[in-house]
Amino acid sequence: MPVRILMVCLGNICRSPLAEGILASKLPKNKFRIDSAGTGDFHVGKQPDHRSISIAKKNGLDISIQRARHFSKDDFAIYDHIYVMDGSNYRDVIRHAPNETAKGKVKLILDELFPGENVDVPDPYFGLDNGFVTVYQMLDEACTLIAEKLLKETE
Repeated sequence: MPVRILMVCLGNICRSPLAEGILASKLPKNKFRIDSAGTGDFHVGKQPDHRSISIAKKNGLDISIQRARHFSKDDFAIYDHIYVMDGSNYRDVIRHAPNETAKGKVKLILDELFPGENVDVPDPYFGLDNGFVTVYQMLDEACTLIAEKLLKETE
């Protein structure tokens, strides 16, 4: 059975689709399933923001087929690891956790780079296009560490 990882941000159109695409590119598809969701439901069914699609494409990734979906408490039963983009997402996801085991699945993604510092991935939605470049770089670094860790765990 593959290891299942969920990436979560607010609307599931900027940060988590990038994280999904980046991590999926670093792991073998036969051993891992990566998905993403949003804590808000206002973009359900929409493809990622055009700026996320563009920065992914510049880095050799196609995330245009992804579609936004809403995070559900059922996700705790499906996913082995849940990475959130910021403290607000963390609180929203934890609020739905049915037990301590479920809570233990949830981590801030940048804790991989800055353990225990509670660093947020900035939401680039209302910013300039260069914010997407910065977010991509942050997520790429974090996903490299996550992939290395997951590959060691599944050896």
